[in-house]
Amino acid sequence: MTAAPTETAPTATASSGSARSEHTRSEHAQSVHPQSDPGPALPVGCGELSEAVVTALATGRTDGLPDVPADTDPLGRDLQLALYTLYELHYRGFAGVDADLEWDPELLRLRRALETPFLNHLRGAVEPGDDPVAEMDALSVETTSGTGPSWYFKDEGSWDQLREYFAHRSLYHLKEGDPHAFTIPRLQGQAKASFVAVEFDEFGGGRGERVHQHLWADLMAAAGLDPTYLGYLDRVSAATLSTVNLMSLFGLHRSLRGAAIGHFAAIEITSSPGSARLVAGLRRLGAPEECVHFYAEHVEADAVHEQVMRHDVVGDLVSREPHLAADVVFGMRTLDYLDELAAGEMLAAWGRGESSLLS
Repeated sequence: MTAAPTETAPTATASSGSARSEHTRSEHAQSVHPQSDPGPALPVGCGELSEAVVTALATGRTDGLPDVPADTDPLGRDLQLALYTLYELHYRGFAGVDADLEWDPELLRLRRALETPFLNHLRGAVEPGDDPVAEMDALSVETTSGTGPSWYFKDEGSWDQLREYFAHRSLYHLKEGDPHAFTIPRLQGQAKASFVAVEFDEFGGGRGERVHQHLWADLMAAAGLDPTYLGYLDRVSAATLSTVNLMSLFGLHRSLRGAAIGHFAAIEITSSPGSARLVAGLRRLGAPEECVHFYAEHVEADAVHEQVMRHDVVGDLVSREPHLAADVVFGMRTLDYLDELAAGEMLAAWGRGESSLLS
């Protein structure tokens, strides 16, 4: 799926002009937030595994699905796209795909076979730990310099590169809050109550127009990008897919509930300072106000969420189920690991004067 024909697909071309000079405020709210949505189109497969999944969903025939070869790259795009497509059955599904396939035994078998090498890779890639408090303390230390996208855009990135960043991030932000919500019935007591309170804010505090997914669609439209759900699924890298697959992996497995909470806590702890840097970069570039507003909203909200997650969610969870402490740390560290891989690929592409998106 590429950008809609009326949109300009993001490029990596450096731009000296301001964002606002290129922007005309959107007046088509109905098209950005349609009342009825048939669902996104199926992606284009990029290898044996993803092509088999797409074909099975398109035809409704799930017999004869392949095994996952032992030498399959767990972070390769074929595996990550196949896994992303199967996970999507638990979210909004795809246009023309039978909703009952969500629980098809053969698709679930293949999903498990894809998850196993992915999870095994992650367990081998990050150092184990069992002290969530120390981990959160380390995440809370704000440095004066850094190398990630928020640091890059604060001082030097171009508007075209920032639009590419939005395209990558759209896979998460247009389902923001959803993957972690699977964890709610697996929590108890204060951890559950406080986690729901944070998610309540993610979902707009009871106001549909304030749902963060909705605000992200506004950002995309204001930036001249396709605001539709999964609009850039065929354009993003395997690394970007893996960051969202990680959330789904944790959210959909009760055994990984500790990792899901750790992952969400790490997002909330690191979001506020990163969002502040992006606000500075957006203002430097003269970005549309809808773009600034999204990140400004997160600067304030996530500073509050950090304290709730630290004490009332993680603290209560680990006091009730101390055996989950290592999983909480695992969730935090895998977030950092995969986010760094995705960010590194984007920054490297821009450093070469190339697009970070697939053509």
